[in-house]
Amino acid sequence: MSTPTLDTIAGSRAAVDLAAVREMWGDLLAAIDEAPRGEWPPRDSRALGVVTVIDSPDGPTIGRIPLTLREHPAPLNLNALSAAVEVERALFTAADHIAHQAQRPVSTARDTHGRYIRNPDDLLDPARWHPATSAGPGSRHHGMHWCAVWLEGRALNDQSADLFTPLSAGALAELADIAARARRVVEQALARAGRRTVLDAPCPWCSGTLTAHTTGDASTAVIVCGTGEPCPAPVPLSGGMRVWQGAALVPLYTALAAAAEKTGDSTHG
Repeated sequence: MSTPTLDTIAGSRAAVDLAAVREMWGDLLAAIDEAPRGEWPPRDSRALGVVTVIDSPDGPTIGRIPLTLREHPAPLNLNALSAAVEVERALFTAADHIAHQAQRPVSTARDTHGRYIRNPDDLLDPARWHPATSAGPGSRHHGMHWCAVWLEGRALNDQSADLFTPLSAGALAELADIAARARRVVEQALARAGRRTVLDAPCPWCSGTLTAHTTGDASTAVIVCGTGEPCPAPVPLSGGMRVWQGAALVPLYTALAAAAEKTGDSTHG
């Protein structure tokens, strides 16, 4: 079995955190219109009128509508709004940078007059990320959810013909840091900030590093194997990682106990 490298571990970490952000994103947007308990004056803040959001092309979007210039009712939860703005800006900027680094430029083709033009099929490839420019928001128009999906693909080196090259070790490490921060920001805004604990025992199936994730609103942990897809553990992949949660934790705990007992026997044998 191949040993996971630092690159594959960083990519898998990034994919898991990006998937978590996607899963919580709808809740975060809904929270913008919900007053935080005990943190907001006991009056309807919508009486404050409207908030005008003016932002540059690398600014946030809500759903699929760029907030280049938009008016909307004043939010009840400014923490949630600030979190959404911060996460969108960070992930959009990361996607723009990665597209410049690892995405092949649009190819050329001849038109009916024999002139070289940008190949329209290549230009409109749905897998292609279009960075924001002064002319428009590019792929940011599709929203944060699609951005996170696209970044997951780059983190896991999912290929689309010859459109992408693998990210460098430095780029993967940077993306993993950005994704981890984005997840923390969303979890904190939703009061779901939890803890990560690296288990002392390795994965019983591949000897990879096991990390337990616990959140404030959950009574059970989610445990992730850092080896990623090469791990043969009999659980589904999530974001390129083997993940145990709910009832699936029982056979994991059983396997860990059996491994610990075997280690103890060999020590005393």
